[in-house]
Amino acid sequence: MKTDAEIRTSGLQALVDALGTVEAERFIALVLREPFDYTAWQGDLWPGSSVAEVSSAAMELRRASPNEAGEPTS
Repeated sequence: MKTDAEIRTSGLQALVDALGTVEAERFIALVLREPFDYTAWQGDLWPGSSVAEVSSAAMELRRASPNEAGEPTS
């Protein structure tokens, strides 16, 4: 299991990789500046999809993705 510091570092690196340094910093500023309800945001991600459909898609993505921990993906 990763430590909080490792998760924070990985998350920041993912933002920089996806957005570039400047836009990653802008994203962080936006999240800190504006009220953000993660639970409400998650509820709006897949409108019209059932929990079973989202779960099935997540499991398929997990099977197709490399596993950092080296654990079996089956």
